[in-house]
Amino acid sequence: MSVNAYVLIQTEVGKAAQVAQEIAGIDGVVSADDVTGPYDVIARAEAETVDALGKMVVSKVQMIEGITRTLTCPVVNL
Repeated sequence: MSVNAYVLIQTEVGKAAQVAQEIAGIDGVVSADDVTGPYDVIARAEAETVDALGKMVVSKVQMIEGITRTLTCPVVNL
């Protein structure tokens, strides 16, 4: 069973579309959309474990130029 999460991303002004496009190319990212509101991009990601998900966000997503903050929200099935 894999771990799914939404990654809420804030970017520098004018960078949302570029960031969303780059994030969409990361292995494990299912979708990435630029949105309006307090966050600029919302990505859906999946990984085998919570640790693998965290490593992907820290080592790949957060390394993209233009990102200022991320918030990872794991999906829970109640």
